[in-house]
Amino acid sequence: MADSTHHTIRRAAARPRGWCCSFSGVPDSPEHRALPSAAGGGVVPKLPPPPKSPLAPSFQSSPSSKLAGLIDPRRILSPGRVSPIDSEGSPVVAAAEAEEEPPLPRDQAAAAAPFVAVREDEEEGGGGLDLRLSLRGRDGRCVVMELDSAVLRESSAFFADMVPGASGGGGKRIEVDGVDNLEAFKEAVELMFEPDAMRWLARAGVPRAIGVLEVSSSIMFDRGIEACLNYIEAVPWNENEEEKLKRVFGRCTFDESVCKDVLARLQQQCRSSSEDLTVQLVESVTSGTNNGARKELQSLVSGLLSKSSVYHKDLSGLNKGSLYQICRSCLRSLVELFVEDSGPVEDAGQAITVSDSKPMIERVSKQTENLNWLFDILVNNDMAEEFVECWANQDELIRMHEEASPMFRYELSRISASVFIALGKGRIQCPSDMRSQLFYGWFRPMLMDFGWLQRCSKGLDVRILEEHLGQALLTLPLQHQQSLFEEWFRCFASRGTECPNLSRAFQVWWRRSFVRSSVEVRR
Repeated sequence: MADSTHHTIRRAAARPRGWCCSFSGVPDSPEHRALPSAAGGGVVPKLPPPPKSPLAPSFQSSPSSKLAGLIDPRRILSPGRVSPIDSEGSPVVAAAEAEEEPPLPRDQAAAAAPFVAVREDEEEGGGGLDLRLSLRGRDGRCVVMELDSAVLRESSAFFADMVPGASGGGGKRIEVDGVDNLEAFKEAVELMFEPDAMRWLARAGVPRAIGVLEVSSSIMFDRGIEACLNYIEAVPWNENEEEKLKRVFGRCTFDESVCKDVLARLQQQCRSSSEDLTVQLVESVTSGTNNGARKELQSLVSGLLSKSSVYHKDLSGLNKGSLYQICRSCLRSLVELFVEDSGPVEDAGQAITVSDSKPMIERVSKQTENLNWLFDILVNNDMAEEFVECWANQDELIRMHEEASPMFRYELSRISASVFIALGKGRIQCPSDMRSQLFYGWFRPMLMDFGWLQRCSKGLDVRILEEHLGQALLTLPLQHQQSLFEEWFRCFASRGTECPNLSRAFQVWWRRSFVRSSVEVRR
């Protein structure tokens, strides 16, 4: 006890007055409180100390042994709980008549307890502080509280079986050892004497209220449980507090009538599919009309769906079929835009409609951005093989590409660039014939649009494109590689930097095709 810090709190059954703070030292114990003087200025005598009582009986023979049945063994080791455990793992609570302890000198008391909170009685003669509760934490710290035993018994079923009866008179004492969360235990006991528990919790805040809730559950303090749950439900939580609250609900059992509102904030009462909700969000983004907001929402949804995101674990997966329906819808819109650009305006009414709509460049850019974003989601979730097949089969778009204006047709090559980069990185595994079909359809448009892609990169790194375009081309059969490299060689010779530089990949192909051709390949 000499090395432990003692905090002494006095409470009374009568209506409490405000807190008095003293920095001078520890107040006198109830046995040495001064009596009110009969006359104005006489010396006030002190009550003599009560005679020492014999030591309390052992735990096995003590009435407080009923405590062993009040503590769920699963709760003993949980953080923030009442965990009175001795060295052998069994609950230890000693209840005995109080023994007078020699008071510390004034200067030592001030050093040991620099701040002492004392609650004065409204009536000096009717104190009722007949119980000393000693709480000792696992770290060796100790808190001593002088309380009204009647309030303690009425508030907590845990203490009702431990507190000695009223016939014993004053000076009763209870000691609880091995408390995990000493501060929360002390505050839970304080809450028993608070006339306005909600106001006290509002001053304490959510983290302390969660700690008091857990202790209140372990000591069966029903009024405290209800007050904590009502307060916690009515205020915002941050993510750390929410996780802490989930752990408490995982360890404690609360009555459904008092915890249902908190549970409604912690978990879905009617389970909705995260797949369906994700598809709705994706569809809302692709159909959005505000460019700035759409880009911000694309970044938001991509972050939620990323495998490295903390939210990904809450997703049971993506609805692949629904995502590809959105992809096909965007492709149809893209085809319609190119058909609209290539077809003549038949009448004045149609001309007015077209002139009033957004420019063709902006509309084409929107759909290509949507498709590139959807492709990234599919790649990150290992679902992109079908997209490669779908893009390779866009014969109508490939045909209209040559006839369209280069000011917006290069947007199609932006989609091709994403596909070629993913293939070159090995993130998509497609059959050889599918890769060959993709290159025979979109390799020539890529050579034509590379200059525009450099000038209007929109976040595309053309150096990465050159590297992985060559790597993807090298995955084709050597005969297909030869025809495509020959086409690139002619384009690069005439256009220079307006054409992607595939020299490194070309050298690899040449070495494989001719330098090593004399080596017989064993079948």
